[in-house]
Amino acid sequence: MFLSTSVMKFNKAKCKVLHMGQGNPKHNCRLGGEWIESSPEEKDLGVLVNKKLNMTWQCMLAARIAGCILDCIKRSMTSRLREVILPLYSALVRPHLEYCVQLWGPQYKKDMELLE
Repeated sequence: MFLSTSVMKFNKAKCKVLHMGQGNPKHNCRLGGEWIESSPEEKDLGVLVNKKLNMTWQCMLAARIAGCILDCIKRSMTSRLREVILPLYSALVRPHLEYCVQLWGPQYKKDMELLE
């Protein structure tokens, strides 16, 4: 039987605590002998999550990135034909709007309107 041990060091400085829920006592946490810093929001796998699980900031980030890409397409393409723009939109813009949407999907009407 082959057992391997990891030689990679665990980076405790990159660990943060995200206290969630109302009435959370927000206890201080330690990892080994070091205290872990508390954070109001964290980004993991490209999705911004805050302590209230409000995804408005994530919707704003996705809309801003999509808008920048659309502006770039607009500046660089002389043709406005649907056959030209639609594949570019599908390949370059939609992935940013759909990435992990099951997790951060817009919850409020204002967020839906922003993304549209």
